[in-house]
Amino acid sequence: MPLPKIILAGGSGFIGSSLAAVLEGHGYDVAVLTRSARGDATTRQIQWDAQNPGPWTAELEGAAAVVNLVGRSVDCRKTAKNRREILESRVNSVRALAAAFRRCRNPPPVWIQSGTLHIHGDTADEILDESSPVGEGFAPMVGTAWEKAFNEADLPGTRRVLLRISFVLGRNGGALKTLARLTRLFLGGTVGGGRQYVSWIHEHDLDQIILGAIRRADMEGVYSVTAPGPVTNREFMRELRRALHRPWAPPTPTPLVRVASFFLRTDPELATLGRRCVPTRLLREGFRFKFAELAEALEDLLGRESRMTKPEIRIKSE
Repeated sequence: MPLPKIILAGGSGFIGSSLAAVLEGHGYDVAVLTRSARGDATTRQIQWDAQNPGPWTAELEGAAAVVNLVGRSVDCRKTAKNRREILESRVNSVRALAAAFRRCRNPPPVWIQSGTLHIHGDTADEILDESSPVGEGFAPMVGTAWEKAFNEADLPGTRRVLLRISFVLGRNGGALKTLARLTRLFLGGTVGGGRQYVSWIHEHDLDQIILGAIRRADMEGVYSVTAPGPVTNREFMRELRRALHRPWAPPTPTPLVRVASFFLRTDPELATLGRRCVPTRLLREGFRFKFAELAEALEDLLGRESRMTKPEIRIKSE
């Protein structure tokens, strides 16, 4: 008897790679839709352009679920070209998948779509959840268009789950890898004012939330996907230094962050602005986070490595 199949669009990044391993461990046949199929990949890969229906649409026939993680990285300068690619990569992949659903005689019964908590904009210490309003600016505009394309897909009988995902902490990629590298070089000080909030989630908990969305018929609609303990940037960097056994480091003022971001070809607002989000629906529906506290999450991801390379220094608290 064949294994139930999960279509994982945009599954070649660090989030998708982690999720694919978890799904395969739970007995699913995972097929990754990717624009750059690799012959050495351990998970089966299918070529697509993330824009148009093609031969790949046959993979959806009879599949158990579709999970869409497609989206050009926002860790870049926000030039006109990059802004266009960020928006189009998200909206076009949703529309292509919707067209593929409509071609199926036996379409997948559930579609899980990634979104962003940046849809709420950049706030101070206001607590935000699924009921909070959309913010203003480029990121909220992209998030709104992304969700609009998903909600407008005419797919009766398909259960749809939209996950607004926060900053994902993982072992093999993402911004944590960069922050950890800087912290090991004794550059792990507070960024900007330090009071901007960081909403985060451990990759393990994200994987389990997606697995639950596949299996639970009562999960539908919008979810804020973030750990229940958002922290300020000052707190985040302090815990990161502790996890890596590094001492206090001087803060990086916002003007210097902007200068450094120019040379690193990234967006300074990713570090200097933030939002304080909580997972109201997940908690109400009984999801139990394995990593609800930042210190535990960082210890799990970085602790073993840092103990192997621990320097003989003392840590000074801020």
